[in-house]
Amino acid sequence: MPLRVQPAPAPALRSVHAALGSPTGLRGTSAPPGPPARTGTVQPALPLPLHVLDGITAADGPPRTRLTGWRFLLRDAHGTVGAAEATLTADGWTFSHFCGGPFITSTETALARADALPAVYQPRLLSVPELYMMTLWLHGDTEADASAGVPAPSDLLVPLAPAPPGIAAHRTHRVDALLPLLTRRLVPPAPPLLGTPA
Repeated sequence: MPLRVQPAPAPALRSVHAALGSPTGLRGTSAPPGPPARTGTVQPALPLPLHVLDGITAADGPPRTRLTGWRFLLRDAHGTVGAAEATLTADGWTFSHFCGGPFITSTETALARADALPAVYQPRLLSVPELYMMTLWLHGDTEADASAGVPAPSDLLVPLAPAPPGIAAHRTHRVDALLPLLTRRLVPPAPPLLGTPA
């Protein structure tokens, strides 16, 4: 079933268009932080809200998410050539940077697979900085405000490549199955008690 993509804030989209139209913004190579290599007109497409997961090991409650920006895939006549991000500042939405690399291709792969799932989801990106990990977050409430909310236990997370060692990229996990695994990776094991065998 098709994914329910929420529209990005208009000022965020305008900031990306302005960066693409800037002569200085289009100089350089496709390597981050430069803009994508151009083969014709490049347009922002498929806006995804980018959330960060905080407090994954906190003892005072469930992890929290916060919106840090919107990521737009950048496409030309031949396909996706990179991505651009806009962030919210004290002065409003502003262009942040162009990006490339494996997360872009991996995002497209994960989105294509998610689009074939039997249920409808709202796609988001969820970063887990403590593990240097990015996931596609498939939120079950398709009408929810894309800038708010936390992962529901039944939401799906799809780790993007490159994923941390021992976690398969592009494998779909329920939140209530993956988050405990990630938490265990980040919490150091308790030291052995004195007087007991190690």
